Amino acid sequence: MLLGVVEGAVWGARQASGFSGHKLLRVRTTNGTLVAAVDGLSAGVGDRVLVAHGSRVRDLALGETVPTKDVIVAIVDDFQT
Repeated sequence: MLLGVVEGAVWGARQASGFSGHKLLRVRTTNGTLVAAVDGLSAGVGDRVLVAHGSRVRDLALGETVPTKDVIVAIVDDFQT
């Protein structure tokens, strides 16, 4: 799992039909990399989120028809290191 901050949305003129009804967000992780993750929680710009990767996570959170494996699974209020 990756901890990051939502920087904005990702748009395209065309998209796979499995994305219908789901937002795709750009997340900058704590190590500085960018991840495009499907949002099922209505996260917004500036929200700290937890991104999980894997088909099992996707299947449980959003359904197996969503064509990605990166899913926002939590909006994080606080954490300890």
